[in-house]
Amino acid sequence: MKRLSIPVACVALVTAAAGLGGCAGGWPTRNAVAAVAPAQPVSAVWQAPLPHEGRTRDLLDWWSQFGDVELVALIDAAQQVSPTLASARTRIEQARAARVSAGGQGLPQVDAQATGTRGRSEAGGALANIAAAGLQASWEIDLFGAARAGTDASQARLEGAQAAWHAARVSVAAEVATSYLALRACEALVIELQTDAQSRAETARVTERSAQAGLSAPAAAAQARASAAQARTQLTSQRAQCDSLVKALVALSAQDESALRQRLAARTARLPEAAPFALNALPAQLLAQRPDLAEAAATVTAAAADVQLADARRLPRVSLGGAFGVMGIRAEGVQRDGTTWSFGPLQVSFPVFDAGVRRANVKAAQAAYDDAVTAYRAQLRQAVREVEDALVQLRSSSDRQADARLAADGYEASFKAAEARFKGGVASIFELEDARRTAIAARSALLDWQRDRTAAWISLYRALGGGWQSAGPATTAAANATP
Repeated sequence: MKRLSIPVACVALVTAAAGLGGCAGGWPTRNAVAAVAPAQPVSAVWQAPLPHEGRTRDLLDWWSQFGDVELVALIDAAQQVSPTLASARTRIEQARAARVSAGGQGLPQVDAQATGTRGRSEAGGALANIAAAGLQASWEIDLFGAARAGTDASQARLEGAQAAWHAARVSVAAEVATSYLALRACEALVIELQTDAQSRAETARVTERSAQAGLSAPAAAAQARASAAQARTQLTSQRAQCDSLVKALVALSAQDESALRQRLAARTARLPEAAPFALNALPAQLLAQRPDLAEAAATVTAAAADVQLADARRLPRVSLGGAFGVMGIRAEGVQRDGTTWSFGPLQVSFPVFDAGVRRANVKAAQAAYDDAVTAYRAQLRQAVREVEDALVQLRSSSDRQADARLAADGYEASFKAAEARFKGGVASIFELEDARRTAIAARSALLDWQRDRTAAWISLYRALGGGWQSAGPATTAAANATP
């Protein structure tokens, strides 16, 4: 596997974020909303590069590249039962309903009415039955764009809620994968500690017999017994840690613990691994698929529309009404029927005095917009940092690979030699235990390398908002970066 390098072309996205500063200096206009959007992965710009196309099946296909069916099954189960995802779906429904409500604000409202009365309209008059039915219409004409701004804000918030749902899917998958990886690494370490505990117990037994025969000092026997006890303590502690990780997976996936333990036993201590490949660069466009950036961008768009809405409500409001109906009157055996209609009134209301409420609302909306822009910039910088951190860890694991294997092999050979010398009476128990501890530390370091390497791929998956696909020439050297 070639050495990894980490040039990430993120300047374009950072520059795009800096371009938002032109909108933060004054009240954003409707043109400002349109100008902000292209610099951010919203709407169609967000949907296009979605790595899993929004489908759980495609998400699972991505994780299947690690070659571990149990990992995929756990991620699938967690996607179905995650309360975070359930809450995100609820927020989408709420945002969708709010968008429908906002869209209706700029359209005429029509109500149907029906009435019936019986009585005399004047003293001594005839008894009459009156029935009427009709339609009442009202329409606030959107001359200054208040209704359109409200619709824009609601649409942006819906897109933000959808992006948050995608972010939750990615987060749940990465959390399950991280816990699963930690469990497999823990199991591998348990096996190492079991072997070590058995070896120390045998050493203690042999040393005890030698001390009883007067061939070894009592202190050597005491040292061997202490070493065996220490190994058992470490093994017990490590097993408890593995049990805790299993319970964490049970909580994430809502699986029956007994059944899950049986399935996990089939791949005990086998760490999931990405296929080795060289990663030379990642195009900045990959950051555009991060759902948290899409959500932050949608928040900016919605906040800009809120400023437009608050500003439009300071201006005159024009409304128009109308009615159409049918009426029937029956009095003294005579029936009279007819239609009624009216057009108007055309009403114009001018704000005169509101103690500064409307102006304060505009300022509050502007402050919310500025805050959204700041949060978006910060999210961009955080996204770049997370990607680069993951790439640094990948490079570090690549650099450590050869040395970790060399150290493990070398110290293992040294321990076997010390063990042979001890059995031949040439080496002391102290030399043997020192060589044993060193060999165990080297093997543990090798396990740490394997775990850290896969953990770095999981971190990169999360940092890129859900992985990546090998595709066309736009990805250049990173096109083959699919594990």
